[in-house]
Amino acid sequence: MTQTQHPSYEQLVDLPAFAEQPVPVAFEDNNGHLNVRHYLGIGSEGLDESLVGLGIPQNWPLVAGHACFSAEHHVWYLAELRTGDRMSVRVRLLGRSERAAHALVYILDETHRQLSCVFEEILLHIDLSDRRTAPWPDDVAAAIDARVAEHAALPWEPATSGAMGLR
Repeated sequence: MTQTQHPSYEQLVDLPAFAEQPVPVAFEDNNGHLNVRHYLGIGSEGLDESLVGLGIPQNWPLVAGHACFSAEHHVWYLAELRTGDRMSVRVRLLGRSERAAHALVYILDETHRQLSCVFEEILLHIDLSDRRTAPWPDDVAAAIDARVAEHAALPWEPATSGAMGLR
């Protein structure tokens, strides 16, 4: 798969769905489709939901003093979403280092059965006591590694920007 050939809707639909919702009227821009600023928010919401199963609850900062901060994104806008279209988010984890993880976040247009947007992200584990990167807790690291291995076994190659990666 080339760097710009993303997986199809049919390949992605088997991944768990997160942040399922219709595009609200309030998210529409002057062009009549989902405003660009909302793609990242919706994708981030789905990514956050996907991390819960890895031991990273959405209240992690409050209950454990840990957080995930976004460090870098690359975004592809592929097909517009319009008000009322149903959308969902699918996540593929690509890898983990001692303090970071690499993910692809896919926003699907469920109404028209197509891939609408992809963003590639590097996220960092942060210890909120000093607001610096820190090694992942052992249980979270093991869960991330298991998910990365599960996703590596998918029958399609992930398309990345080639501009970012784990260090």
